[in-house]
Amino acid sequence: MRVLKTSLLAVLLVLLATPVYAGETEQRRFPVPQTVSPELRELIGGRPFPFWNVHPQNAAEWNTFVETIADAVKTGLPQLQEQMQVTVTPGTVAGVPVFTVAPRIPQPENTQRILLHFHGGGYVLNPGEAGTPEAVLMAGFGGFTVLSVDYRMAPDFPYPAALDDAMAVYRELLKTVPAENIGVFGSSTGGGMTLALALRAKKEGLPLPAALAPGTPWTDLSKTGDSYYTNEGVDNMLVSYDGWLADAAKFYAGEHDLKDPLLSPVYGDVTGFPPTLLTSGTRDLFLSNTVRMHLKLRQAGVFADLIVFEGMSHTQYHMNPNAPETRFHFTELAKFFHKHLE
Repeated sequence: MRVLKTSLLAVLLVLLATPVYAGETEQRRFPVPQTVSPELRELIGGRPFPFWNVHPQNAAEWNTFVETIADAVKTGLPQLQEQMQVTVTPGTVAGVPVFTVAPRIPQPENTQRILLHFHGGGYVLNPGEAGTPEAVLMAGFGGFTVLSVDYRMAPDFPYPAALDDAMAVYRELLKTVPAENIGVFGSSTGGGMTLALALRAKKEGLPLPAALAPGTPWTDLSKTGDSYYTNEGVDNMLVSYDGWLADAAKFYAGEHDLKDPLLSPVYGDVTGFPPTLLTSGTRDLFLSNTVRMHLKLRQAGVFADLIVFEGMSHTQYHMNPNAPETRFHFTELAKFFHKHLE
């Protein structure tokens, strides 16, 4: 497999070189752990994500913010798709835009299986193909066909639009693929949606997917949880709940309670959930979101496992395709889905 420096990592490093917005608090800096790979150390040692403290005031400013991030992400996609040896095909399912991400050389054991993917971005970021990098890595490292959902987002489409789109695709998928052949995954917002989809499918009496893999899931949209405070200024990706993230939570939730279980799955009834594998990092602002969800699942008698990477900030396990930690993460997810999908 060819190693390409001009990947999503290169895009991220360009963004990290952007001047920091005025008015933000000083980053709390700690030594980069010597136990992590050189590739990951470059991310861990970087400056805070420059747009973390942006507060768009109207639709035009939100659109500019979203487009700036999306354009940056999309510049690295052709190289990433080539490196991972996958094809990406746009389409629609149940009227919802989707991208089918498939390995160029299919694995025979996965021909009857499919993974449903929800991208991250706080219910506001990564529209269109900008939401597919995680799906590309999963298809490339894991050999699965992945259906990545381009769900509607705030501020134009608040709750429950994103979850409605997720459910529409899932219901349609169930018409041709047995639930025991379906896995669901995603990171951050995508991790929260993975869990919310299972909660709503359970509520509606639909068969649940065979397995879930929510990465650093946004399981509590309110500022509740230890790491929202202890990792503030330590996480160099999200940095603080009080940046754009808090605005996104309010825009998506609208008039609904931020602790509604379909917005914040950690407050839901997870009894009977399928096997679940969660991922986070020691510097992740969402570390508490992840470990609280893991404990809740275990307390409900659900098989739930947890990967916590040393030194990682939010979702950094999918920001450099050449990092050993990235390969480990997606290989572990692939083994997990192989074990639990028919």
